[in-house]
Amino acid sequence: MPQPVSDMAAGFLTITNDGDGADRLTSVSSDAAGQVTVHETVDGAMQEAGSLDIPAHGSLVLESGGSHLMFEQLKEKPRQGQNVSVELRFERSAPLTVEIPVKAATYNPKTGH
Repeated sequence: MPQPVSDMAAGFLTITNDGDGADRLTSVSSDAAGQVTVHETVDGAMQEAGSLDIPAHGSLVLESGGSHLMFEQLKEKPRQGQNVSVELRFERSAPLTVEIPVKAATYNPKTGH
């Protein structure tokens, strides 16, 4: 759920790999932003990640306080109730386009509030 923070927003979702082989999320793009980067939190500090692993028969969870997407250079401020289209690109799998619902900046996915 992209959350507006000035000209940036964070995005959270879970990517599930039902395949027998591991894969990697290598890049993300969206018409809503000039750039979308993948970040991870290491020792409490956010840093850009080149790519993230998705284990075979497993999931990559992009969440607040952990690995997540950063929408930078927003073309307009996302509005609650909108969906933002995002293209996910992988090392092995074909690209996938998903719609992420926009939630309030105070939304906490862990509590549902």
